[in-house]
Amino acid sequence: MPAKRQAKKAAKGNSPTSRKVAKGAVAARSPGAGKRKAGSALVGRQSFPPAKSGAKGLLTDVRELILTTRQTVAQGVNSALVLLYWNIGQRIRTDILKEKRAGYGEKIVNALSAQLADEFGRGFTRTNLFNMTRFAEEFPDPKIVHALSGQLSWTHFRRIIYLDDPLKRDFYAEMCRIEKWNTRTLHQKIQSMLFERTALSKKPDELIATELKKLREEDKLSPDLVFRDPYVLDFLGLKDTYAEKDLEAAILREIEGFILELGVGFAFVDRQKRMQIDGRDYYLDLLFYHRKLKRLVAIDLKIGDFEAADKGQMELYLNWLKRHESEPDEAAPMGMILCAGKSAEHVELLEVEKSGIHVATYWTKVLPKKQLVKKLHQVVARARQRLLTGRMDMKQDELP
Repeated sequence: MPAKRQAKKAAKGNSPTSRKVAKGAVAARSPGAGKRKAGSALVGRQSFPPAKSGAKGLLTDVRELILTTRQTVAQGVNSALVLLYWNIGQRIRTDILKEKRAGYGEKIVNALSAQLADEFGRGFTRTNLFNMTRFAEEFPDPKIVHALSGQLSWTHFRRIIYLDDPLKRDFYAEMCRIEKWNTRTLHQKIQSMLFERTALSKKPDELIATELKKLREEDKLSPDLVFRDPYVLDFLGLKDTYAEKDLEAAILREIEGFILELGVGFAFVDRQKRMQIDGRDYYLDLLFYHRKLKRLVAIDLKIGDFEAADKGQMELYLNWLKRHESEPDEAAPMGMILCAGKSAEHVELLEVEKSGIHVATYWTKVLPKKQLVKKLHQVVARARQRLLTGRMDMKQDELP
């Protein structure tokens, strides 16, 4: 059965194979993904499970009604609080900017906090009022705040507004909205430096801003937002020495953790996918389908460094998948070569991206935070420098 049809049937649960794929799709959902959107609490609009018969069934149904409505109300209250805090921050900010006096902001916030806390409680402490003011500073567009408030809580925003880079703030806010991260997941993603590990972070700032705008306005994910480098696979529990089959077996054993590291949207399709070409058998390690990108994603595992021959092998896999497995309405399959190491110049000269291939490394152990920050910042800086050098070379070639 073509891989796409397997992935489509997964949502319906029509066969054992589809249920296997569905498991991958479910695993790809991040914590907090099951929350309902706010504003749907009106009678007749809310979706409830079909009624069950008997006293036990009645109790189950009523409990579900109560819990679902509680969740909906909580979401509505959360959205209203976020908008309230933004408006308070904007009002304070406007007043402070008007005065343009050093120390005025500190005085006015202290005085306001004492009065508000006395009347409305601890939610309006001096620290929280400064958080609200910063919120309005870092997210000045009320339309964007309103769109995000349906998914992001005040706790989300408090974590995001103190990130030092506006592109990082936009990235994490939009990924929270799209992938429905809870605050714990957001913290983990920031700690693991997800932004720096995306292919997008290696691009120029203007391209990053364009991609994030598309994500915000069209809910359109690009491969640069989906693919990462490196992937942190410390949960696999691999020893210092292992073979490719050990790596594959560990991934399949911990498939839920692996899909969560890949990112939301990946659905597992097959392992050791057999391809017959001119009487010869080839086997692809792992095959996934990405629901947002609407394309198959082939993953080839390597325990050594990336080699030039790996590109040709992946191109063969992708062309076979395009001919024999892809549906007419799908985008062309993409490939990921997941290897222990790679040479940046090697990858660049082979122009793997033109073939729809992403070369990424994986780490089976997490580096200490300081080393992680230093290493990823160096990778991003080198990638951007290569792009800048390439642009300058192109401009020189265009000169008469």
